[in-house]
Amino acid sequence: MGLIFVVIVLVVLLGLVGFFIGGYNKLVTLRNRFKNAYAQIDVQLKRRYDLIPNLVETAKGYIKHERETLEAVTKARNIAYTASQAAAANPGESGAMKNLVSAEGGLAGTLSRLMMVSESYPDLKANQNMMQLSEELTSTENKISFARQAYNDSVMTYNTDREVFPSNLIAGMFNFGPAELFVIDKPEQKDAPKVSFT
Repeated sequence: MGLIFVVIVLVVLLGLVGFFIGGYNKLVTLRNRFKNAYAQIDVQLKRRYDLIPNLVETAKGYIKHERETLEAVTKARNIAYTASQAAAANPGESGAMKNLVSAEGGLAGTLSRLMMVSESYPDLKANQNMMQLSEELTSTENKISFARQAYNDSVMTYNTDREVFPSNLIAGMFNFGPAELFVIDKPEQKDAPKVSFT
């Protein structure tokens, strides 16, 4: 009788240990998934940040009287780049993601302004380099949107799993904090910057 009790206790303890290990590993897997999803956003953001100086340089020769607009785009690009690096260091962290969303909103606004200004310069619109850069930028914006959706889906899955019982016990014990979505709140920022010259 005593041996059966010991065996039952050992089986229950092994089951609990297995449950906690499985729950912990699942949370680690989900966290790594959303970090990987952010890495995909980061790749596209860097691509866009690399395109913007070329776009500004191309426009500079044509819109000399719009120096303020060109400087604003460059400044917004640098702010967004810095925010992106901070978010890449800790994807999902609330403050970093909010700073990135804000910086990306500012960049989108200045890029839209640059595109509106460039509409007034037919030679710039017809410039082959400008058209190619605009096309690449539009393609990159689309890739960012898809990557952002994948990231938000991964964050939602992770956050849901860390909040439901009994995973919430494991999340609390091992400090699995919530991850922040990459959501653009302002309606005027939800659209990608318009970069078409057609």
